[in-house]
Amino acid sequence: MDFLPSLPTLLAFTAATLLLAATPGPDMTLSISRALSQGKAAAFFIVVGTSLGCVVHTLLVAFGISALITASPTAFMILKTGGAAYLFWLAVQAIRYGSTLTVKKVDDTGASPLANVSTGLWVNLLNPKVIIFFMTFLPQFVTAHDPAVTQKLLFLGFFFIVAAMPVNILVILTADWLSAWLQRRKSVMRGIDYTFAGVFSIFAVKILFTQAR
Repeated sequence: MDFLPSLPTLLAFTAATLLLAATPGPDMTLSISRALSQGKAAAFFIVVGTSLGCVVHTLLVAFGISALITASPTAFMILKTGGAAYLFWLAVQAIRYGSTLTVKKVDDTGASPLANVSTGLWVNLLNPKVIIFFMTFLPQFVTAHDPAVTQKLLFLGFFFIVAAMPVNILVILTADWLSAWLQRRKSVMRGIDYTFAGVFSIFAVKILFTQAR
């Protein structure tokens, strides 16, 4: 199977993926926020959305489209401005509605899985740092003259999602486990709302200053 990398390459990629998955970013921040406010089911749908975003980024890298996006100043400016605006909007939502959502968990029947999937997807897609990450990370594990380079990039991109999933699940379960304790302490929960709003705002500012190269 030509699309499979060598075992040493796959082991190195797995180690790098686990390390990167444990690094905080907008995706992790959003999933933790949902786990605390709506429970682990909602957070898992967020992860489904961000994973779908990673699928799109993988396809863009494998077929060279993301290189065209980052090479176009106009396209890149639109992308990063939209991404920053969306994160700022999430920050405002955390401040306005965070504490009201965290008084008690939302029932699974009352939550909107599609809305959470959509939120996760757009947070991921509108983050130009993710495009640059996939453009610079995945190619490190293939050779440019490999005849199966496209297939290997596709495999690595999908494998990234699978390998990162245990970390995402652990983060969500931990946040969900802590939520019962936190919900009895409204002042702490309100502080967490402002913390998440601040984190989203910081990521938004970082996105605005992201350079294509």
